[in-house]
Amino acid sequence: MSTEILTGEGDEAARPRVEPLRLLAEDADDLHIISAALQDAILRPVDIVWEPMGRRVTLKLSRFCWECGGTRVMAAMQFGDVIAVKSRRLPRLPESALELLAMDFEPGEAPGGRVIMMFAGGGDLRIDVECLDAVLTDLSERWPAKVAPTHLSPEADPA
Repeated sequence: MSTEILTGEGDEAARPRVEPLRLLAEDADDLHIISAALQDAILRPVDIVWEPMGRRVTLKLSRFCWECGGTRVMAAMQFGDVIAVKSRRLPRLPESALELLAMDFEPGEAPGGRVIMMFAGGGDLRIDVECLDAVLTDLSERWPAKVAPTHLSPEADPA
């Protein structure tokens, strides 16, 4: 079954195929690149899977494709060598929507540290790692986004 939207105007053949995104992070600079690719990704608490015995955390996300504009794609982010996971001010209901704003890496005892995932509304997820070993990969075909994320500048904020 195809998920493509055909307009009947032949524009599908003219549009270049965009390869699925696959990124690896082994240091803070790499993680900042992945953070930019995941800005405004949407997930639910139930999409965060912590496997203590496997020492990994996997997240399933709906990623806004900033590099393509106007589309979304299902993606997975996995962290290896995970020691601990903690959340703060994240909704507990499994189906609550979480909007990822950014990720940062706080170095600890080399080569380890903490990955901090910051969400809209002030919540965050902290992933303590023995060393930074993270992978992001797209899983599906892209589909048109219903709404493009917007970011108001502080001077434009009416509040």
